[in-house]
Amino acid sequence: MSRLTRRSLIRSCGFAASAATLLLATDQNAKAEEQKTVVFHVFGFQWKTGTSEAQKERAAREIAALQGKIPGLLQTHVGPNISPRGKGYTFAGIMQFKDKASLEAYPLHPAHQALLSWLVPLIDAIELDLCTRLGDLNETS
Repeated sequence: MSRLTRRSLIRSCGFAASAATLLLATDQNAKAEEQKTVVFHVFGFQWKTGTSEAQKERAAREIAALQGKIPGLLQTHVGPNISPRGKGYTFAGIMQFKDKASLEAYPLHPAHQALLSWLVPLIDAIELDLCTRLGDLNETS
């Protein structure tokens, strides 16, 4: 049985090995490019007087369920705000979007609009949108 070395592999499979290396490098470059921009939507709620625990639980469930319905929504995390510096915002969440375009389309999506129809009367909210890419932070909308 012949000894398999990197050199013999390249000799016997030169084109295939070269193509595989090129594809791997291209994939790694694409992943590095994807990692350059991370877009987040962050929110906090102050619940209005009279909001029930059931309504709060429904909000958490329905917000989490937006993932899989909203194109480009990659991650969703919601729950009680445990910070002692929360200034009355007792519920919070963070969503990661694929890109800025996905974030910009999110508010108009029918699933989000359905959520807002019953949730907005129950909350005072603060929202922040964050893009980790410096070029996007300097853009004016």
